[in-house]
Amino acid sequence: MRRLILGAALALGLGAGYVALTQPERPGRPERSGGQLQAAPEASPPRRTTPDDAALRAAAAQPISIPALRARRYPGSALTVRRTLAPGANYTRQVVSYQSEGLRINALLTVPRGTPPPGGWPAIVFNHGYIPPDEYRTTERYVAYQDAFARAGFVTLKSDYRGHGDSEGEALGGYTDPGYTVDVLNAAASLKQDPRVNRRRLGLWGHSMGGQLSLRALLVDRELKAASLWAGVVAGYDLLSTDWNPPGGKRRTLDPLNRRYLRLLSPNAYLKDLRGRPLQLHHGTADKDVPYSFQKALADDLRAAGQPVEAYRYEGDNHNLSGNLGVALQRSVAFFKRHL
Repeated sequence: MRRLILGAALALGLGAGYVALTQPERPGRPERSGGQLQAAPEASPPRRTTPDDAALRAAAAQPISIPALRARRYPGSALTVRRTLAPGANYTRQVVSYQSEGLRINALLTVPRGTPPPGGWPAIVFNHGYIPPDEYRTTERYVAYQDAFARAGFVTLKSDYRGHGDSEGEALGGYTDPGYTVDVLNAAASLKQDPRVNRRRLGLWGHSMGGQLSLRALLVDRELKAASLWAGVVAGYDLLSTDWNPPGGKRRTLDPLNRRYLRLLSPNAYLKDLRGRPLQLHHGTADKDVPYSFQKALADDLRAAGQPVEAYRYEGDNHNLSGNLGVALQRSVAFFKRHL
């Protein structure tokens, strides 16, 4: 798990357009026409721009924001088999690829053996956490996690994301660039095109950075039904910028305007749009990479937005829930069986 300091990246990289939006509007001035000065046509007085309006407009203009992501298209593509792997206990395994913004993205696909249920198999878009892109391998890591869902009768698709392993594109990170989220949404769109999959029974599983990607994708694609997030980077961007790995352990501070801007940039500002679609959260209290407080922050945000949440706290467990892996996987499998 890469430790990122988001404060500077968010305040400088994402906030670059903020000043322009907070400048006051200038009154109309005379215009020149045919060498003569003419008064500009009268107009109704401009509506006063409040700091909150400016923060909302600035946040929505960022490519990573939920409004900006909703304005894009995610056509996906047919899944192309690249390599057939040794099968699992009761499922097949293949390295496949799909298209995302013209890039070939590789993924690990599992499909249950046997006759699909009416309408097709339920499916899970499986979103891994941060792994150095040049060290990433499609068939490594998360083997036991993906196996648990595959054994339980779910199609799973673990996207590599752009710039990882042999996937095309540049790896620019999951928090300040929309690329990985676009890849997740195109992975879901590609699964919907597979005749073995029931497109009305799709969910998301995400760990760490993949939790952030899953939450964002759930808010963009309303056909996705549910998500299980493990040790997710799922607090609002305002909290991430002040509390995540602060230098010297000293919490950073934000002025109210920047705090509001970062809040509106977060998926957490749009949780009412879930409209009852369920989230399940898992987190260990001894996680040294992503604080347990991030899960609590999202759970509080969900309750404040009137949305259901199922949250599990694992005392003394680490970022991978190594001490409670079996229990957490059983809970996630049961969650998807209820909701997909």
